[in-house]
Amino acid sequence: MLAAHCHPHAPHTKLRVPDWFVSSLMLDRALDAILRRVKKLDRSHDVPYLAGYSRDGKTIYIDRHLPKSFTYRGRSVEVDRYLILHEEVEKTLIDQLDLHYLHAHQIATRAEEAAVLADKIPWRAYDRFMQKYVKSIGDEHLKKVPSDLDLKPYRDYHDYDLLQRMQAEIDNKRLPRASAKLRAELADYASAFREEHRVDRARAKRATAVRQR
Repeated sequence: MLAAHCHPHAPHTKLRVPDWFVSSLMLDRALDAILRRVKKLDRSHDVPYLAGYSRDGKTIYIDRHLPKSFTYRGRSVEVDRYLILHEEVEKTLIDQLDLHYLHAHQIATRAEEAAVLADKIPWRAYDRFMQKYVKSIGDEHLKKVPSDLDLKPYRDYHDYDLLQRMQAEIDNKRLPRASAKLRAELADYASAFREEHRVDRARAKRATAVRQR
C-alpha cells in the first residue's frame, strides 16, 4: 500500500486495549449506524411477538404495551435499540438475500444478543424481561394491528393460530382500519395453511397405513 494511503496518524501497531473493548466499540458504532437508517419507529400498535416491520421496511413497529426500559442492578436499560437492530437485520436478510424467515430470525437474534452483551447486560436478564411481555401480549385481543404489517414472519413461522386471531378481529370489525391488502393477505395465508394442513394430514394417514401393513 502506498504511504499516502496509509494512516499517518495511526501506525499499524497493535491496539493496547482488550479485544472485547474493540469489538464492543465497533458493535456500538454499527448499531448507531443502523438506528440512523430507521425512517420511522411506531409504538402505538399491538404487534405480535413484540416487534415487527412494515412491508416496505420503512417502519419498525414495537408493541405499545412493552415498556421502553427495564431496571438491571439499579441501571435503566432502554430496549428499543436492540429490537430495532433485530428487525432491521431480519428484514434486510429476507428482502435482500431471500433468506427464509427462520434463518434470518436466528441471525438477527444473534446480533441482538451481541448488542445486549456488549452493553454489559446479561442476555438472560434481558430475555426474561422480554418473555414476560410476550406472554401477556399474546393472551390479549389484537385490537390495533398495523395495516401495513409484514406478515411474512408469521406465515413462515407457520403461526396459523395467530393469523386466525387476526382474521377474527377484522371479521368482528375490531380492526376497522385494516387495509384491503392486509385482509387479502390474511385470507390467502389462511387458505394456504388449510391446504398445507390437509396435505400433512393426508401424508400422515398414508404413512400410518403403510406401517399397519
